[in-house]
Amino acid sequence: MTADRADGLARTARALAAGEVSSRALTEWTLARIEASQPVLNAFKLVRAEAALAEADAADRELASGQTGRPLLGVPLAVKDDTDIAGEPTAFGCRGDFPPKEEDAESVRRLRAAGAVIVGKTNTCELGQWPFTEGPGFGDTRNPWHPAYTPGGSSGGSAAAVAAGLVPAALGSDGAGSVRIPAAWTHLVGIKPQRGRISTWPWPESFNGITVNGPLARTVADAALLLDAASGNHGGDLHKPPGIRAAEAATREPGRLRVALSLRMPFTATPKRLHPVVRRKVIVLADRLAALGHDVVEDDPRYGQIGLDFVPRATAGITEWARELPDPHLLDRRTKEAARLGRLLGGAPLRLARRAEAALHRRVGAIFSTYDVVLTPTTATPPPRIGTMAALSGWRTDQAMIAACPYAWTWNVLGWPGVNVPAGRVGDGLPVGAQLLGPAGSEPLLISLAAQLEADQRWYEQWPAAA
Repeated sequence: MTADRADGLARTARALAAGEVSSRALTEWTLARIEASQPVLNAFKLVRAEAALAEADAADRELASGQTGRPLLGVPLAVKDDTDIAGEPTAFGCRGDFPPKEEDAESVRRLRAAGAVIVGKTNTCELGQWPFTEGPGFGDTRNPWHPAYTPGGSSGGSAAAVAAGLVPAALGSDGAGSVRIPAAWTHLVGIKPQRGRISTWPWPESFNGITVNGPLARTVADAALLLDAASGNHGGDLHKPPGIRAAEAATREPGRLRVALSLRMPFTATPKRLHPVVRRKVIVLADRLAALGHDVVEDDPRYGQIGLDFVPRATAGITEWARELPDPHLLDRRTKEAARLGRLLGGAPLRLARRAEAALHRRVGAIFSTYDVVLTPTTATPPPRIGTMAALSGWRTDQAMIAACPYAWTWNVLGWPGVNVPAGRVGDGLPVGAQLLGPAGSEPLLISLAAQLEADQRWYEQWPAAA
């Protein structure tokens, strides 16, 4: 470990296996860093200090016995507070008195099986709806690159914790860009995997199939390692894609690829514009891909009115979650509005949206008959200031977040994978990102391309002052 921040996931795991550091010492150091950062960054909803130290002691006993077969044995990690941990509440950004869960979510069970020490649960906005991580249930989570700005959302706590070097990696979830957006705005690699790659159990699927779990890390190799550790299915999952080897893909050259640079935004009937500084950064990244030998051409997927298939699934998912809350009266007025809309759209409109997915796969997927990968901005703007959207009405919030983040959500409707990669920093040192998008099961290709870009750009060498 460095003296002031977490090393990468793979490097930490190797140091533990080699006996260079104990899991107990590493976990104590991590807990101290979290405690010191909370007044400024507020990345964590809850910290499992006593339980994490007990898990670390158990990992040290296993390491001392020479058992080093588990890939994350003794490594401190964090998960987002929409994910169940046995003995802890799952508030998902909401106010109220939540009972402790009886069982781990399947993703947490798999992380434990890999040997990870779960130090805590990270903050998220209310039911994961917005690209900021603020709310009366926990306060404001801030960006380590500039605390006046949001780290994004809804996996903003996980992103802030990794970007600040509190933990080497963390698990988030992505229902409309909620891993990729905060990854872009905090200078991280964020992977939205294929639907079903990481189980969402105890939900057979999450938000009617648009939400998946995914890793955030500083490097492609670390994100891929966490993806492998968390991947796999519960018997009750509705989606069970064939397995992949993400970490292995991060070590391979991608070969010469055909890349579509797409700057056009999907239709939403709301005003939006790609900020010039973001456009420049993404074009520079496209130029680097061309310099690395890839064929890069400006072209766009045929999205059509894909938003008609997103809204029923998203709002009906909010309705479903709201029914599970101990006190729905405490919800934000915007959440109540979304839940009411979800009740209206949760019948025939939802069924029609689900049936339309096959046609969307054919229409949008037609671009992959010409190209291997689509490159787009992850967001249309740099991160907004804290509080920018907090006092807006529901409709104004929707307009503001679509204007800032119009690019990511389409791939949630399709269920296909995407990877955010850092694209540089703009005014006030704020990060922005670009996303590599592919068809079903294309994580290995996207990861290998991201790793090639990383070797060229070396973005992991840059740290925020907060770290």
